[in-house]
This record gives sequence, C-alpha cells and structure tokens, in this order.
Amino acid sequence: MPESRPSPDFAGLSLNDIAAYAAENRLPPVDKWNPEHCGDSTMRIASDGTWYHQGSPIGRPAMVRLFSTILRREADGSYVLVTPAEKLSITVDDAPFVAVELKSEGEGRDRRLAFRLNTGDLVVADADHPLTVAEKADGPHPYIKVRGGLDALISRPVYYELVNLALDSGEEPVGIWSEGQFFALDSQ
Repeated sequence: MPESRPSPDFAGLSLNDIAAYAAENRLPPVDKWNPEHCGDSTMRIASDGTWYHQGSPIGRPAMVRLFSTILRREADGSYVLVTPAEKLSITVDDAPFVAVELKSEGEGRDRRLAFRLNTGDLVVADADHPLTVAEKADGPHPYIKVRGGLDALISRPVYYELVNLALDSGEEPVGIWSEGQFFALDSQ
C-alpha cells in the first residue's frame, strides 16, 4: 500500500500549488486490481465522513487516509476496499468523502475553486471533477467528483460559502465557474 503522507496547509496554498499537489498525489492503481471478492470489511463510512470498523469510529486520521487510497466503486454502485490480493465490501451511507474547506481565486469565468476533503485530499473543480447537486428528501446534496466514480459530499458550511459566491457573481441560473467550466448549483 502507498505511504500516507500529511496534506499541506490548505489555507497557505495558492490554487496553482493545490492543482500541482493534487496532480502529483498518485494513488494505487485500484482500477487494475481484480482479485476475487473475499468478504465484508465490517467497515462503514457515515454520511458525515466518519469511518467505522465493527461499529467503532476509526480514530487515526492516517489509517482513514490509507484506507481511502484503496477505495473503489464497482460497476453496480457498491464500494470495496481492494488490494492486489483481496477485495472487501464497505458500506458507504452517502459519499465516501466530505469536502470540508473551499478556496476560491479569481472571478467570473476566470474563477478557480479547490476543495480540501476530510481525508486531506485536494480537488480542483474542473471538467474531470464537476460539481453536481442532487435533491433528496432532506434538501439539496452537493457533490464534487473526486476520482473513479467516488464523490465527496460538500459539507453544509462549504456549500453555503459556494452558494454565496455564486449569488455574488449574478450568474443565471445560479451557478459558479471553475477552470473554465460552469456548474449550476440547482438540483439536477
């Protein structure tokens, strides 16, 4: 498994630094590993991003970060932890990641948005990492695509910050630009 390294101080980075960090943060090739399914990991990722093992929260952020690097979404929508030797089911309540911090640079079509996830990963909103909003019974659920079918739920405070930026920009429909892409913030 890859070595888990600490993420840089998000607040002190420029968007160029964030984009470079995200690009170099190589992950294991989980999409190329196809071992036989071995069982259930007895792990769950709650909708608030907390990881549990056998019902108890995993308290070590480095362990959560490490497990997050071997997480994969299957074609049927299920989630697994996969290594070259084994594949174990994991329950995900909503999305496997939570975007907990937002950084914005520029305005209008020149705006760039970056998100820090609860695992320390950094994601820049662009054509490969779009923002979407799904309407659910308890209200809108905003997401950013992280990688390989894995999304991050955008936390409420970050979503409100995003909506305020969009409202200040005056775009119709209400939405926001990042890396030359426009993302509507209404429910799909």
